[in-house]
Amino acid sequence: MTTHFITAEIDLKEHPLTLKKDIEERLNQEGKPLRWAITNVYKSEQKAQVEAIVTK
Repeated sequence: MTTHFITAEIDLKEHPLTLKKDIEERLNQEGKPLRWAITNVYKSEQKAQVEAIVTK
């Protein structure tokens, strides 16, 4: 098992109550998320940048 630092962009146009689920689904594509944080929001593009530590 190894850990990796990744960044991902998440679309904010979806329903705000599903944001956590959308982030976790995106991170699960890269491995099992240990922790993550929203580090930036791009208002004009309606996207959020997420940084995470995942294990593979």
